[in-house]
Amino acid sequence: MITRNAVLAAAALAVVLGGWHLGEGLWLQGKAGLAQVLLRTAWERTLAEQTGHRPWPWADTMPVAQLQVPRLGVDQVVLAGASGRTLAFAPGHATGTPYPGAPGNSIVSGHRDTHFAFLKRLRTGDRLLVRAGDGVWHEYEVRTLSVVHTEHAYLESAVGEKRLILVTCYPFDALRAGGPLRYVVTAVLVEPLVARRGADSGAEHVQV
Repeated sequence: MITRNAVLAAAALAVVLGGWHLGEGLWLQGKAGLAQVLLRTAWERTLAEQTGHRPWPWADTMPVAQLQVPRLGVDQVVLAGASGRTLAFAPGHATGTPYPGAPGNSIVSGHRDTHFAFLKRLRTGDRLLVRAGDGVWHEYEVRTLSVVHTEHAYLESAVGEKRLILVTCYPFDALRAGGPLRYVVTAVLVEPLVARRGADSGAEHVQV
């Protein structure tokens, strides 16, 4: 027979575990928010001086772009690289893919429960604004929203097109991250807000 003390102990343990998970979630949210403040300062210096700046002295990455979604009020700094430690602080631009505004598939990844949680609210036809390190804004239109399996998903070379690919884990409400599914948003450049300076780079066949 289950005693009253055992029931109370189980209830207390459930409260403690629930509080721990809640605290962990709040810590991740707080860290992501604070990082964006530091990143924005580094990004403003990068734009002003036209040279990269680390957000903190020991950082192994630096801001390379700014992403806005006007309809949703999103405004985020994007870091170079898409390693786990980079994505803990901000969305990351995948190494080896073109920068926004250049021909090919420019890939940016982010966590589904922090910076890229807004992806589930995107709709086809939404406009995305992206500014690279040269200070020029580029406007993209969301064309497709899809769920893909990492073992079978490939992006075709964007011959003659300039695409922005946003990627995050799926489903958004999964209890554990790192599953095999990815939510992929594909947007196509519709019109540079200002003519882009400098040479464009080509595209590669890139696995998601």
